[in-house]
Amino acid sequence: MKLLNIVKNVATGFMQSIGTDWWIEVTTAEPHYTYYFGPFKDAEEAKAARLGYIEDLEKEGAKGITDTIKRCKPAEVTIPKD
Repeated sequence: MKLLNIVKNVATGFMQSIGTDWWIEVTTAEPHYTYYFGPFKDAEEAKAARLGYIEDLEKEGAKGITDTIKRCKPAEVTIPKD
């Protein structure tokens, strides 16, 4: 029964990722936020766009910027970190 649940969870996660768009997740240390930019049709399109978003945040004074390109479905696109 445990194995069946594991297989079911893996299959469900795989099926959900098929319909998930690509997003750029950008985290800043100051101010402490997580931003999502997208959606993009593929990782290459997101990769080509990422520098523009990072440059905009730098111009606004953000520091400690990191980014990741991933498949997800963000519920919010700007998330303050307390």
